[in-house]
Amino acid sequence: MHAVPARVFTVVERLGGRRGWLFANFLWRWRGAIDRAMGGVGMSRGRRDPDRLRVGDVVDFWRVEALKYPTFIRFAAEMKLPGRAWLQFQFNNVPEGTLLRSEALFKPIGILGRLYWTVLYPLHVILFTGMLRAIRAEAERGPESKLVSQI
Repeated sequence: MHAVPARVFTVVERLGGRRGWLFANFLWRWRGAIDRAMGGVGMSRGRRDPDRLRVGDVVDFWRVEALKYPTFIRFAAEMKLPGRAWLQFQFNNVPEGTLLRSEALFKPIGILGRLYWTVLYPLHVILFTGMLRAIRAEAERGPESKLVSQI
């Protein structure tokens, strides 16, 4: 089976809200609770539509910053952080199916920001690798599925 970029895009487009993030949802909720305790928005905002995204939409503690169907989605973090953060997905059609690239980007502010990213980077690798595997599994359950993932 092969998953075309549009199928994989649909799986990513549905992340967050009541469906969760497909991997380690307890960590996402934990981060949301920390954010809420620090005066942030936490995970309480959910999403406008469970299936479709638009630029400007809120998804938990993220906001859709860029969206180009079916090739690119970028979320900007709105949680309390010692810097700015983005989570982006790029969907490329390859002979084997779809190459999904995911990037967690962080622009630290000061030494606290650098320390935050240095300490939490290994956890982010585990979290996003697991999420990519779960996205792959979900995409392969659908029609025409084959997904090549890369972090």
